[in-house]
Amino acid sequence: MQFSDNIRLALNAIRSNWLRTVLTCFIIGFGIMALVGILTAVDAIKASLSSSFATMGSNNFDIIQRGTGIKIGRRGMRPDKYKAISYDQALEFKERFAYPAKVSVSMSCGGSSTVKYLSEKTNPNIMVRAGDENYLAIASIDLWAGRNFSENEVRTGRNVVLLGKKIADELFRNASEAIDKVISVDNRHYLVVGVLTSAGSTGLFSADDMVLLPLTAGRKVYANPKTTYTLTVQVAGTYEIDLATAEAEGMMRQVRRLKAGEEPDFEVAKSDKIATLLLEQSSYVTTAATLIGIITLLGGAIGLMNIMLVSVAERIREIGICKALGANSRTILTQFLLEAIVICQIGGILGIIMGILAGNGVSLILNGPFFIPWLWIIGGILICLIVGLVSGIYPALRAAAVDPIESLRHE
Repeated sequence: MQFSDNIRLALNAIRSNWLRTVLTCFIIGFGIMALVGILTAVDAIKASLSSSFATMGSNNFDIIQRGTGIKIGRRGMRPDKYKAISYDQALEFKERFAYPAKVSVSMSCGGSSTVKYLSEKTNPNIMVRAGDENYLAIASIDLWAGRNFSENEVRTGRNVVLLGKKIADELFRNASEAIDKVISVDNRHYLVVGVLTSAGSTGLFSADDMVLLPLTAGRKVYANPKTTYTLTVQVAGTYEIDLATAEAEGMMRQVRRLKAGEEPDFEVAKSDKIATLLLEQSSYVTTAATLIGIITLLGGAIGLMNIMLVSVAERIREIGICKALGANSRTILTQFLLEAIVICQIGGILGIIMGILAGNGVSLILNGPFFIPWLWIIGGILICLIVGLVSGIYPALRAAAVDPIESLRHE
C-alpha cells in the first residue's frame, strides 16, 4: 500500500469520527496557540522595545544621581546618602568635558501638571521637563512646527515653551495654531515657540504628553534643594561609547570632588542597558508560555491516545478484513500512526493560526509591529509531529497485533 493511500485512509477514518477528532484538534490547537501566541507577543514586544530604545539613541548615555538618593544599609549600619547632582555641577561638567561630544542638561519638573489655553485645558497628567538647547537633538525628538530654544532663552530663562503634539491638538483646533500663543502651565504663562513631532508607534517614551521649558525657566519654578539634574552625552557613534563613558566618569569624579578610591555617588546609565534589562525579564514570560503549552499538549496527547485506542476497538473487524486482503502488520501500524499524526498536524495548524492572530493582537494593542514567528511555526509543527508519534505508537501497535481470524468474528 502506498503512502498516499495510507493518508487517504487516515483522512477517511478521521471523517468517520469527526466529533472526537474535532475535540482533540482543539485541545492540541489550544496548546500550540498558547505557545505560539505568547511567544509571538513576546517577540513583537521585544522588537517594539528595541525600536523604542533605538529612537533614544544607541550612542547616548546619561549621568544621574546614584540610586534614588538613599541606599539601604546592612547589618545595622546607617544607610549611605548620595547627593543630588546640582545645577552648578551639571554646568561645570558640560563646560569642562573635553571629549568631542554633545552634552545636554535637563531636569524633571513633575508629571501631574495642567496646561490651559483660554477655556481649554488638559487633564492633570502632563509631564513637564526643562532642558537646554541640545536636549531635542540628543533625545531624538523632532519639531513638527516652530523652532527650538535659543541659547539666550535658555541662559536668561525666558518664558517660552515647546508643546507635545497631542497637547497642541487638544488645546487648539489645529496644532499649527499653537505657535506664538500664550498658554499657562501650572498657572504660569509661557509663549509657545514650537510643537514637538508625535512619537508615533513606539509607545514607550512619548513626547506627545510632554511640555519642555528652557532649563533656567524650569529651575525658577520647579527647583528645590533636593532637585537633581540629568546629564546626557551623545557621541558620534556607538564605537565611542566605552571611551566616552570612561572620560565622563573621570570628569564627573572631579566635578563631584571625589577622592581616589572613594565610591562614586553617581551612575552612568546607557539606554541599551535598560533595554537589555527589560528584554531579560521577558525570558520569564517565555518560560511560563512554554510550560502552559507543554501542559496543554500533554492533555491533548492523552486525549488523542484515548481516541486512537477507542478507534482500534471499534475497527477490529475492519483491521481483520484488511489483513485478509493482504495487508501486513506494518501497513496497519503505519495507517493508525499516520492517523494520529494527521490529527495532531490539523490541530497544530489551527493553533499556529490562532496563536499568530492572538500574539499580534496583543502587539497591536501595545503599538508593536506585526510579527510572524517562523521559528515557532516550524517548532510547533515539529512538536505536533512528536505528539502524534508518541500518542499514536501504542494504539498503532495494538492494531497491528490484532489476530485476523479473531477480528473477522468480532461484532
